[in-house]
Amino acid sequence: MKKLLAVSIVSLSFLSASAFAQTFKGVVSDSMCAHNDIAKASGPNHVDCAKKCIGMGSPAVLIVGTKIYNVSNSSKLNAFAGKTVTVEGTLAGDTLTVASVK
Repeated sequence: MKKLLAVSIVSLSFLSASAFAQTFKGVVSDSMCAHNDIAKASGPNHVDCAKKCIGMGSPAVLIVGTKIYNVSNSSKLNAFAGKTVTVEGTLAGDTLTVASVK
């Protein structure tokens, strides 16, 4: 019984660790372009396209290196389309919930 309790506590501590805020530095882009060509969508020449696509309803995403994070509250990133930002938030799978953007 004590062994089961210890394993449960350790397991829960790993699960709760993912609920803590993390910091991500990346480029805000639109979902459509990011999933079609991540290199182009995270480049400096994509600013106007990202703004246009987000304005037309494509959700904002955060590109960190070669990873695309979907954002549950993507409207918090809309004003930063095409810019490099530092985001604090929580991650569940590949979906980021943004707490703050700098």
